[in-house]
Amino acid sequence: MPHSLINRLDFWFDFASTYSYPAAMRIAQMAQERDVAIRYRPFLLGPIFADQGWRNSPFNIFPNKGKYMWRDMARICATHDLAFSKPDPFPQNSLLASRVTLALSEELRPEFVRAVYAAEFGAGKAIAERSILAEILSGLGQNASAVLEKAGQDGVKVKLKSESEEARRLGLFGSPSFVTEDGELFWGHDRLHAALDWASGASTPGKVP
Repeated sequence: MPHSLINRLDFWFDFASTYSYPAAMRIAQMAQERDVAIRYRPFLLGPIFADQGWRNSPFNIFPNKGKYMWRDMARICATHDLAFSKPDPFPQNSLLASRVTLALSEELRPEFVRAVYAAEFGAGKAIAERSILAEILSGLGQNASAVLEKAGQDGVKVKLKSESEEARRLGLFGSPSFVTEDGELFWGHDRLHAALDWASGASTPGKVP
């Protein structure tokens, strides 16, 4: 019989983030194996990048970094048997998809998040389009019109703004980011294992200065 999930890890992500795609597709299974509960927390990187003087993705601002990232993503996705297609334009506008996530119950968010990332980086679809999100919601058995209407309400808009402000308060500067219950921050898909190990107590935080 499986153990109850007693530890929690906050998974902070912006749907526009490339490296959040493989993290989103893998985190649920990996967390279950470690008895860690995942809380899905969408936020907007745009305001945080603006604080650093960036008006675009750093992968567009710095061409060599972008070229490396796309090749690296192709390798990562091949390793984990994930479909991969570069969306156009990049980055995608993630505002509506983030609001829809918060309009859903926490139980429904993991499947929706995976479906959005798969559509965006697996199939190259434009996730800023209501029709694409409606298609995803319908495919998950949800009333797309009702969810999209709720996503446009002030309460959800305020919630996303509050989450983005909380991300800034926590010192998040990129996506994906993972924050444990004791406040430890891990950044990047390549730190997913470390974040889950810390959250589960498998690592030895007492040895870290």
